[in-house]
Amino acid sequence: MKSLIILNDPPYGSERTYNGLRLAGALAKQGDHQVRVFLMGDAASAGKAGQKVPSGFYNIQLMLDRVAHAQGEIGACGSCLDARAIKDEELAEGVHRSSLDELAQWTAWANKVLVF
Repeated sequence: MKSLIILNDPPYGSERTYNGLRLAGALAKQGDHQVRVFLMGDAASAGKAGQKVPSGFYNIQLMLDRVAHAQGEIGACGSCLDARAIKDEELAEGVHRSSLDELAQWTAWANKVLVF
């Protein structure tokens, strides 16, 4: 199975990105499942490295890292990154600058597309 999860909300202040990444992580751990995550809109800032959160609070960067280490792919919308002044070198490990063209390719590739 191949799943694409598209995240739109900011990394903190809403639980949609958190819940989308929880699902992505659970799917990525399944050996027969390929997962791709696309960060767009306010979710593009979820791909920024160096996130520091209060003790006991979830860390979106660590959640993205788990997906990447389970062979998941993570793309962040380039236009959305530019609008938020996030440079490529500021992206967390496993997150790459992407584009609408790549999102279209990933959508055609996926058996399931889930939008959060």
